[in-house]
Amino acid sequence: MMRSLLAGVCGLAFVLVPMTGTQAQTQTPAAQQTSPTTEAPPTAEAPATNQGTDAAAASDDDKQAPIPFEGGQLTITQKEDGGEKVLAYDGNELASNYEVFFDKIADVGGVKVALFNAGDGGNQCGPATVIVWKPEGGTIQSTTVDQDDCGSPPTAISDSAIYFVPYLLPGDSKPALQWSPRDGLTTSGNLTYMPEPGTDWKDVDPSKYDNIIDAFHNEAVYKLAQTLLGKDMPDMATSLLVGGGTEKTASGVFYATGCVPHDCGGNDGFMAVDTANHKLYFSRRGDNGQPDAWPAVATWPADVKEALDKALGSAN
Repeated sequence: MMRSLLAGVCGLAFVLVPMTGTQAQTQTPAAQQTSPTTEAPPTAEAPATNQGTDAAAASDDDKQAPIPFEGGQLTITQKEDGGEKVLAYDGNELASNYEVFFDKIADVGGVKVALFNAGDGGNQCGPATVIVWKPEGGTIQSTTVDQDDCGSPPTAISDSAIYFVPYLLPGDSKPALQWSPRDGLTTSGNLTYMPEPGTDWKDVDPSKYDNIIDAFHNEAVYKLAQTLLGKDMPDMATSLLVGGGTEKTASGVFYATGCVPHDCGGNDGFMAVDTANHKLYFSRRGDNGQPDAWPAVATWPADVKEALDKALGSAN
């Protein structure tokens, strides 16, 4: 769905007031549409003005041009072929990772701020955000916003702060963060995944899904998945993240497979949705190689079991 997760939130400038338990639903990282479904936070009157170019492209030798900043230069260099890239200011290292790219320079609270993306690369994981600034009368400072093992949410910039609105998986609850030159990184509130209220089985339309995880946006699907999976729902959804469209069995049940970012073949998932009979089928194979299933595979229809065997192997 995330590195394809990064489309929707990137262009928004949210002002998130302090809140507790705000509910939200998102599409897969591909669509990255994180939207609160209770009272929407007010939008900033105007986003901060960009004073640089967006996402400078790497040249053929995988280097990026130096970036003038606060009387010095920000540079991105690579230690060795295939090694990590290093973000530095006048030769002093600020951050490093396998992928480091310049994003933009913005004015936040009257302070010039340079933003970079730094991550492991690979499929479906958004990069962390590296923030570089120079306090008045001080020296160059930097901080990296890395909310989880799969990077940080896209940035949304207002006049006074940078906001990080998390991508949520079904069953997830995560803090929404904000950063300002004065206060540093703080928590704005908490967002909780929520399906679209009032949606039912008749509203399920797999032709509209970029990833089968989008089916969880349906309230009827979500409630049944919650009953079947309980606390395992976020892990199950994570095992479907690296995936695409759906397929159908002979009886009309639609299904899809996926895997955990950076662990395909080691942590794989399967989900099937029977809209006619209002049933769901899940299976996940983790590091021990033995698949778990909800409900027990012995209760699955033959064609759904066959699809599972083809997807995750006949050991099921």
